[in-house]
Amino acid sequence: MSIFKRVGDLFKANVNDMIDRAEDPEKMIKQSIIDMEKQLTGATQALGQAMASEKAAFNTLEKAKKTSSEWEEKAKIALKAGNQELAKKALSAKVNSDQSIASFQQTYDSIHGQVVDLRSRVEALRAKLEEAQGQQNILIARARTADAQKDIAQAISGVDSKSAFSRMEKMERKIEEKEAEAQAFTNVSGDDILAKDEFKELATNSSVDEELARLMAEMNSESK
Repeated sequence: MSIFKRVGDLFKANVNDMIDRAEDPEKMIKQSIIDMEKQLTGATQALGQAMASEKAAFNTLEKAKKTSSEWEEKAKIALKAGNQELAKKALSAKVNSDQSIASFQQTYDSIHGQVVDLRSRVEALRAKLEEAQGQQNILIARARTADAQKDIAQAISGVDSKSAFSRMEKMERKIEEKEAEAQAFTNVSGDDILAKDEFKELATNSSVDEELARLMAEMNSESK
């Protein structure tokens, strides 16, 4: 039956292949479970209908057997009463019932075989569904892990220029550039200050020398 073949195909699919073909493997896995549940429901309903037909065929068969037995009892009663003609009529009816029994038995056996086959298939389908339900969380976890690994790899390699890590790295580079620029200005400014201090010191020393010469001259003049 097609529904059982489809179930088998679902379980042959590899989760990595699902990730490659589906935009959202998690949704695909959940949808597969839903589809399998629907298939199990349909198969169970078909089994129920077959079982109802089996019961009806069994009841018809049993009724025919009972009718045959009743005609045989009537034939015995007629013979005991010495009425062979009536006994023959009863046995003729019994023969007709026996012919019906053969036909009903064949119908019942056919339906019963179908029920046995359907029941085994439904049980197999139920087992596969339970297996799928048990694997559902594992497959979803594997899909999520694969997505996480991909995101991490992209963040590290910088493949995704829009990622937060990539933006942070760009900001860090800009800050480093600003720091280097600020340090350069600081160094230049420091050199200017040092130069101004040296010139100031030279001017101060010159004034001191002049004052020293003046004072020594005055003292020499006074001593004479």
